[in-house]
Amino acid sequence: MSLSPAPAVDLGAALSRRAQSMNASAIREILKVTQRPEVISFAGGLPAPELFPIEEVRAAANTVLDRYGPAALQYSTTEGHPPLREWLAAQAGIPAANVQIMTGSQQGLDLLGKVLIDEGDTVLVEAPTYLGALQSFQPYLPRYVQLPTDDGGIDVEALEEVLKTTPAKLLYAVPNFQNPTGRTLSAERRRRLVELTAQYGVLVIEDDPYGQLRFTGEPAPSLYSLGLEFHGDPDRNHVIYSSSFSKTLVPGLRDAWVQAAAPIMTKLIQAKQGADLHTPTFNQMIVAELVQEVLPRQIERVRQAYGERARFMLERVQADFPPEVAYTIPQGGMFLWLTLPQGVDTAALLPAAVERRVAYVPGSPFYALGGGENTLRLSYTSATPAQIETGIHALGDLLRGAL
Repeated sequence: MSLSPAPAVDLGAALSRRAQSMNASAIREILKVTQRPEVISFAGGLPAPELFPIEEVRAAANTVLDRYGPAALQYSTTEGHPPLREWLAAQAGIPAANVQIMTGSQQGLDLLGKVLIDEGDTVLVEAPTYLGALQSFQPYLPRYVQLPTDDGGIDVEALEEVLKTTPAKLLYAVPNFQNPTGRTLSAERRRRLVELTAQYGVLVIEDDPYGQLRFTGEPAPSLYSLGLEFHGDPDRNHVIYSSSFSKTLVPGLRDAWVQAAAPIMTKLIQAKQGADLHTPTFNQMIVAELVQEVLPRQIERVRQAYGERARFMLERVQADFPPEVAYTIPQGGMFLWLTLPQGVDTAALLPAAVERRVAYVPGSPFYALGGGENTLRLSYTSATPAQIETGIHALGDLLRGAL
């Protein structure tokens, strides 16, 4: 018996308001366009694959299987592999109960948005800020307020003025070698930011995937450590810390973590149970095998390589770009940020750049409330010196014609 024709279902209308608010990653969409092998891409913030410790990962995987057997391939606890959590906790001087393993830092941001943000909550973000955080938070329907930044990071005087008049739930920041600008929040501003947010009852998410990748300058204390110093108790700390092994070891294992006070951690665990039960056991065990000896060597190797590539890209930018183009000078991380004269639209220029076989990320998607049309981001991490020289020269020709 055949079924009677049914009325058409409006599938788009069936989507939740949360789903309707989601947007595709602008960077991922750009990367699709730049996958042609002849295009030199400075667009994606990808770790250099030739630096991956393949043999060390292979040896660690064998060790894990020999030591744990079937347990390495079994379901595990939501909180994470105990030896890995304990090692991370020891680095921060906190109990392991304040550490939650995540399946990539992007999951950490998504789950933090889920447990912290109600519709209409005010979330303070840098202008510009990490696009992936905006993508994670947007489904929870926050109200964004942009904080001005300069070469020293967030303008804390402007932050204080905002907090005097705007009740805010949360401040999200990338203090070390920020994505997209490469800027670093100064030590003096870090302390003031922690004091101000504590005074006004604002939670802080410190996103720190690049902190270990410093190649010049002196390290500054994390916001989390300053919050711990301020409160004296990890379960009273209003700063939440998020980081990852993706930029220091390998991104494909998708191992990251969050450090937070117990009330937040309890809800993060419950949210993760609903998302994926736990981060893959085998991957966590592999990382735990690598953190003692391989990770420090790998960090040093990556630092040296990225420092050389950043310096070379800066040299080529200085030589090939018009003098009207301003640029950041990163002390670490993966990115260089360019500001062109007002009226130049870097998104509109991108197709012409791709025709010249070079790609970048336009800056406007990094602004929560719009703007930045005259900015762009370059990544130096996964390009060879020859590619950097050729690609920057091509971009310089394009920009000279546009200005």
